Amino acid sequence: MPHDFVKIEFDGEEIETVYSDLVRLEIDLDDELASMFRLRLSMIQTAEGWTSLDDEALRIWKPVAITAGFGDDLQELFTGFITHVKPNFSTSTEAAYLDVWGMDSSVLLDRAEILKDWPNKTDSAIAREIIESYGLEADIEDTTVEYDEDVSTTIQRETDMQFLKRLALRNGYECYVHGNIGYFKLPTVDPDPQPVLAVHFGAETNVHNFSLQVDALMPVNVGMFQIDRLNKETLEVDVQTSLDEPLGELDASAFLAPDMQPGQIYVGRNGASEQTEMQALCQGLMNQSQWFVTARGEVDANQYQQVLLPRQSITVKGIGETYSGIYAISHVTHVFTAAGYTQQLKLKRNALLPTGDEEFGGESSLLGGL
Repeated sequence: MPHDFVKIEFDGEEIETVYSDLVRLEIDLDDELASMFRLRLSMIQTAEGWTSLDDEALRIWKPVAITAGFGDDLQELFTGFITHVKPNFSTSTEAAYLDVWGMDSSVLLDRAEILKDWPNKTDSAIAREIIESYGLEADIEDTTVEYDEDVSTTIQRETDMQFLKRLALRNGYECYVHGNIGYFKLPTVDPDPQPVLAVHFGAETNVHNFSLQVDALMPVNVGMFQIDRLNKETLEVDVQTSLDEPLGELDASAFLAPDMQPGQIYVGRNGASEQTEMQALCQGLMNQSQWFVTARGEVDANQYQQVLLPRQSITVKGIGETYSGIYAISHVTHVFTAAGYTQQLKLKRNALLPTGDEEFGGESSLLGGL
């Protein structure tokens, strides 16, 4: 069985003492937030000074790249920069340590607030121009609304990353940076599930401390009213159906009693230039609200033999028929210590009960493997 492998490069080079002094390495990957790493190194006082403390490669704004995997199957977990260095000399030299933290390359887009107009451009064209200006590749899904300056001009009053997040919201998109690529597109979940997670499933068990929450109040329909700026007519949008593929047999609406109305909210503080933009904004918010099932768990990575990432799908079994099935991965914290490699997961689901198309593996019941 291949053992876990992790490679840490600072300014393009590996530092051998980083591996020998490593106490803990965490990489947080999330489908909504910037990626981060946290590295703790033990510091030893020698005649030449403290180990690692004066290494130029461990200073702020140095580039960092972290890769991990098993055998030949390696995944790029993090590419970014050191943003914080925190030495702690403690009360004894044996307990001294150095914390090094960093953020992915999106931090470069979030440094300065900008006041700028963007006339006669689609949001996707704006996103491409901004992302490529930082030397990143752009993975862009085209938007359709072009803002005529005689009617409406897009104004930026925030950092580039905050601005792109705002444009993404009004199109029902997501915007993030991974590696050397900036993304501006509709949210996606890889339809091919990762290897099965088994909870309390006898010898197949590979996930621990698993917990679930079902929030009946989260799913809502989303509406919006606005006056058309040209003809002064009332524009109305009311979105009642998610466009995301349900990951189970029954979505949230299936559990409402016949006389029970679904939740409803109205967008009140986001302006839109036309009905197409209103529709995209409401649809995106409605889609997000339908992920009413969330879960947490911890995987022994050396047993599981797979590096997990957000926006992947994964099959879970051993938690009863209602809750077993396919989930989307929303967050992974990769943790490397002397004790081994673990992956702390957050999952989400927009439906309950299996569809019948899942591949759970083995002959045991979904309820458990005992």
